[in-house]
Amino acid sequence: MGKVIAVCTSPARGTQKENVHKATLRVDYGVEGDAHAGNWHRQVSLLSYDKVQAFNARGAAVKDGAFGENLLVDGFDFARLPVGTRLGCGEVLLEITQIGKQCHHGCEIFQRMGDCIMPREGVFARVLHGGEIAEGDEMHLVYKVGIITASDKGSMGEREDLSGPAIAERLPNDYQVLCTEIVPDDRAQLAEAMRRMCDEQGCNLVLTTGGTGFAPRDVTPEATQDVIDRAVPGIAEAIRAYSMQFTSRAMLSRGTSGIRGRTLIVNLPGSPKAVRESMDAFIDVIGHGLRLLLNTDGECART
Repeated sequence: MGKVIAVCTSPARGTQKENVHKATLRVDYGVEGDAHAGNWHRQVSLLSYDKVQAFNARGAAVKDGAFGENLLVDGFDFARLPVGTRLGCGEVLLEITQIGKQCHHGCEIFQRMGDCIMPREGVFARVLHGGEIAEGDEMHLVYKVGIITASDKGSMGEREDLSGPAIAERLPNDYQVLCTEIVPDDRAQLAEAMRRMCDEQGCNLVLTTGGTGFAPRDVTPEATQDVIDRAVPGIAEAIRAYSMQFTSRAMLSRGTSGIRGRTLIVNLPGSPKAVRESMDAFIDVIGHGLRLLLNTDGECART
């Protein structure tokens, strides 16, 4: 969780931004009243407040907006976040598009201090959802979620998918469903869907439902093993242990979980009821693991 310290704009390019305390952000444009807004990938610039404080401790005495940042935020080390990370602030949704930017040749801060932090500490984002941001507002990570339903009949349109929507309904507000797929109970096709959500669509969390039992075509755990780099057995164990209080058949679930790159994949059972019970077992604690994958826990993000 972070806190907005300053909201800065400049009316013309080449002029220093100043703190205007609050502003409206528009989709695919940026900050209203800022000369750098427009339909491009650097619509909003962000800078970590503690980096500015450390720079000022060296005698820089720079004011809010001096580095060209639109949003000065305490609580995040933005430069450590990967491109594609989403940030929420009230109604506003931002997606990081660039880390750092070469400083303007001969900028005043560099000439005076022999250094400028914007090239290595500043990040840029585009506006996915607009709204107003003001000093004191809270900013938080928004996790991108992919949902895969493993079902032969569902993939052919012969059965309505109730479990995928049950997953979406159980997600907290800071989890955003980015993509959903219904895939046959086929090991190769399931593995490819997981790879696509992890590598191409940039999901932070992929949740599968179905295909975790004893039937010959229940191959979701095997498909998951095909794509993960590291196993996370504790999540699957917690799901089975929690579900045992509702039915002893939970011990028959073969669901697994693991990490591919910066994405966590978790297998859930196939029934909507079991999906809801399983998510109750881990959803309240899984954020810590996702923050570690995004490199934001520990020194990076503070509550």
